[in-house]
Amino acid sequence: MKRNALIAGLVVLSIALTACGPTTIVANPAPPQRVLNVTGTGTINMTPDVAYINIGVHTEMDAAADAVAANNNQTQLVITALTQAGVAAKDIQTSNFSIYPNTQYDPQTNQKLKTTYVVDNTVNVTVHDLTKLGDMLDATVKAGANSINSIQFDLADKTQAIKQARDEAVKDARTQASELAAAAGITLGDVQSVSFYDSIPTPQTTLYGKGGGGGAPAASVPIQSGQMTLTVTVNMTYDIK
Repeated sequence: MKRNALIAGLVVLSIALTACGPTTIVANPAPPQRVLNVTGTGTINMTPDVAYINIGVHTEMDAAADAVAANNNQTQLVITALTQAGVAAKDIQTSNFSIYPNTQYDPQTNQKLKTTYVVDNTVNVTVHDLTKLGDMLDATVKAGANSINSIQFDLADKTQAIKQARDEAVKDARTQASELAAAAGITLGDVQSVSFYDSIPTPQTTLYGKGGGGGAPAASVPIQSGQMTLTVTVNMTYDIK
C-alpha cells in the first residue's frame, strides 16, 4: 500500500510540474508583403564647356646643359603663346619636368656609340573658351610645342545636369509603376524605398599626338568637342494595397 501510494504521489507531482512549465504559443505567420519594384532611367546629353590639354616640349642634345637651356627657351615661348591666346596663368600648370640620358648602341657589336640627353617639360592647360581651342593649338605648335598628348573634354559644373537626370529617372519610374498597376489590376500604396545610381561620364579624350615643333599648320586645327551622356538609374518600391 505504501508503495502504491508513493507511485501515485510521484505521478501527481509530475503532472503538476508539467502544468507549471513554459508554454509556447505558435503565432500565425505574417502574410508576405505585396510590393511592386520598378526601375526608371533619366538620360541627359551634355555639351562640354572646358578642355584639359597636356602640352609639352621635348628636346634632345649631346650635352645636358644645352638640352635644358634649349628646352627652357622653347617652353617659355609656348607659355607666352598660351597667355597671348587668352589662357589665364592659373590655368597653366607644370605637370612634368624630366632629364634623362639616352644611350645608343651598335646593333651588331652592342658597343656604346653615344649618349644624348633628353629634356621633357609638360604643362597641363585648362581651356574655357572652346571656340578658340584650334587657334590656340596652332599658336603653341608654332611657338615650339612638339608633344601634345591628349585633349579631354568635360563639363565644368554637372550639378544641374545631374538634378535634371534624376528628376527624369523618378518620373520614368512613377510612369512605369502606374502603367504596371493598371495592367495588373492592382492599387499602388506608399513608396517604401528609393535608391539611385549616377553614371557620370569621364572626360572625353581626343588624341592629338606629337609633332616636330616649329611648323605652321595651313589652317586652324579642327577640334570637335561632341557630347557627353549622363545617365541616372532610380529603383523604387511601392506597396500594393
